[in-house]
Amino acid sequence: MNFSGIIVGAAVFLSIGICHPLVIKMEYELGRKSWWIWLVAGLAFIAVSLFVRNQIVSIILGGFAFCCLWGIHEMFLQEKRVLKGWFPENPKRHNYYEKKRRGMKIK
Repeated sequence: MNFSGIIVGAAVFLSIGICHPLVIKMEYELGRKSWWIWLVAGLAFIAVSLFVRNQIVSIILGGFAFCCLWGIHEMFLQEKRVLKGWFPENPKRHNYYEKKRRGMKIK
């Protein structure tokens, strides 16, 4: 039996489960300006995955890298969700959100 696919699938599922709440928390605390953290993390995991000898670990690191890169896109979407009222806004950045709401059409 070959469990590699199940191991990789579970690891990617866990990666998504880790990244999604982190995007929400980072947008709340830091705003979308923190997107570059996701970029650096994604590129770092890509680099590490290139040098790991174990194929399964390399694949898992690559999967986590692309979850981080997808986090960049989600960071911008999360701000839109906050502006629509689907998620709570950080009261410390209320003026920022109000300015954004006045300047954009919310679909």
